[in-house]
Amino acid sequence: MQALTQRDLWPLPVYEGVRDQFRREVIAAKQHRRITVGPFMTFVFENRLTVKFQVQEILRAEKIAAPEAVQEELVGFNEMLPTPGELSATLMVELVGPEAEVAAQLKQLTGMGKHVFFELQGVRFAARFDGDRDDGKRLAAVQYVRFPVGADGEKTLADPTKTVALVIDHPNYQHRLELNEAQRRSLAHDLA
Repeated sequence: MQALTQRDLWPLPVYEGVRDQFRREVIAAKQHRRITVGPFMTFVFENRLTVKFQVQEILRAEKIAAPEAVQEELVGFNEMLPTPGELSATLMVELVGPEAEVAAQLKQLTGMGKHVFFELQGVRFAARFDGDRDDGKRLAAVQYVRFPVGADGEKTLADPTKTVALVIDHPNYQHRLELNEAQRRSLAHDLA
């Protein structure tokens, strides 16, 4: 997927004028890209639209306009885009409750990086987690993951007769969710 450049972004004053409409477009697109597996693990599959929105929002919030600073943000956010043959997602562990309870639950989920899969017609593709977000003491509540599904992933996602699922088989969190047609179509586009 082609990286975002400064030419793809709106200057801050222009963004203020288009922000409401752009937010509606992104929310509509995320409807099929936000996939919850089990009670509290949500994957938001990233593409140029979702990443552009995140960049625009951080630039707005931090009032960043200097070209060097904008470029620095782009470098970091472009790492969220999938490369050829892979899907990329932000995984959010959406726990609620008192801080101590949440921390205890996150501790129970360490090692998650070895237990998350994208399954295409029974073949599991292990997630590759971003390096340092699980220190063995507790899992970070936000993770960045990639699924290297290969060139045939698009064909399988586009074929409604094939089974496609997200699978988590952690000893303390075991859930499987088959993707619906709209989700599959949206993710197949990322591999096109």
